[in-house]
Amino acid sequence: MLEISAATRTERGRRDHNEDDLCTGIAGRRWYAVLADGAGGHANGAEASRRVVDHLDGALQATDAFSPAALHEAIRGAHAHLQASQPEAEGRARMHATVVALWLDPGTAQALWSHVGDSRLYRLRRGCIDHVSRDDSVVQRMVEAGLLRADQARTHPHKNQLVSALGIEEGVDPHTTEPPMDLRDGDAFLLCSDGWWEPLEDQEIAHTLAHAGTPGEWLDLMQRLIEQRDRPRQDNFSAVAVWVGDPAETTRLLPV
Repeated sequence: MLEISAATRTERGRRDHNEDDLCTGIAGRRWYAVLADGAGGHANGAEASRRVVDHLDGALQATDAFSPAALHEAIRGAHAHLQASQPEAEGRARMHATVVALWLDPGTAQALWSHVGDSRLYRLRRGCIDHVSRDDSVVQRMVEAGLLRADQARTHPHKNQLVSALGIEEGVDPHTTEPPMDLRDGDAFLLCSDGWWEPLEDQEIAHTLAHAGTPGEWLDLMQRLIEQRDRPRQDNFSAVAVWVGDPAETTRLLPV
């Protein structure tokens, strides 16, 4: 069975308080990580992210099934929970949160993930970085429509404008892997809020992994880069680093 090691980090940045939340857990032989970001500009963002993380923590502990459907419904359940907690709220008065969840079965070497919003999941395999989530944002849709280049999206004035988040009045359709993906010795995953990934280039995420000895050291190296940027409006920045199997395989830069 593949071994799983992980580390977490959540920082306030230059904001007055931290509206990110996260957790990791083990249920039977399965392992999971959840990260949520209370949507900026809305009321009670910290409460929204806490409710989402707590709900998914409980749902993944309780289920016997390891399937895309089970993860999909757990995310939808977190959305329904936020909706039910604010039946009279409208517009910017509503609690909102983005979410990204990773669910691993080391025994069968399978991985599932799902997300809503612009909290991201990266998979790194032998030095190759793959952004496996797709942002629910205005600029991402502009990129997909050919109206923006990916590098232009990073500095676009509407880069933080979401088109979907948990807690909105409408329904949501989580982006869930189906079927489960293969899990390999040496795989690394990074779950992170937009405050973490926005200051970093993909090459920097991969480069820091190659120079880290543990998941915690990987987060240390990335955090150092974020803080060196000293962005005047640095958002809360949070991440979960997950290594699968032998750490020596995780940082070995070889073709897939």
